[in-house]
Amino acid sequence: MSVRNIILADDHVLIRRGLKKIIDGDPTLKVIGDVNDGLELLTMLQKCCPDLILLDISMPNLRGIEAIKEAKKLCPGVKVLILTMHSSKDFLYSALASGASGYALKEDTDVELLIAINKCLDGEVYISPVLAEGLSQKEITSLRTGKQDALDEDLTSREKQVLIMVAEGKKSKDIAELLLISIRTVEHHRANIMKKTQRKNTAELIKYAIQKGYILAPS
Repeated sequence: MSVRNIILADDHVLIRRGLKKIIDGDPTLKVIGDVNDGLELLTMLQKCCPDLILLDISMPNLRGIEAIKEAKKLCPGVKVLILTMHSSKDFLYSALASGASGYALKEDTDVELLIAINKCLDGEVYISPVLAEGLSQKEITSLRTGKQDALDEDLTSREKQVLIMVAEGKKSKDIAELLLISIRTVEHHRANIMKKTQRKNTAELIKYAIQKGYILAPS
């Protein structure tokens, strides 16, 4: 019987202990390490690559969504299962778009945790039943296959900077001052961004930036 290795990343030690106890109850799974934040996770991944990372979103130093991308650079084949208290679909979209294989809620841990872990390890996508309702397979596939990446692959570095600032609520004047460019240039970048990403207004740009992982959704 092959045993699949797991690393836990959560800034609450009692939660990590509880998760380890549940996981250790399955003879096919083994927790080989646990860390307090995203930076500690990346340090551990430089030494060993697990089969799955159980990752919280709200951690100090390097948040979960950002950590997904960095973890996959170090361990391309690793599966990432988000385990969080945030039941927002914006967080779900952002996690899937960043490469997560699953999104589980801490409130469901006793019943769903092992199901979620094994589903992700088997190459499937797990989404908490609370969030799965009303979400089509087409939407999930679109996020997971990176089809949305094609929409912004032509964004320049400056356009990405402007997109992030717009999504953070900054006005064109403020963006111009921060980037040392004219307001007219900011508006030009903004028009290009909306055209390339096929978005029609600021609200859609904000949602897009969250889904792409450029910013985190407000808690």
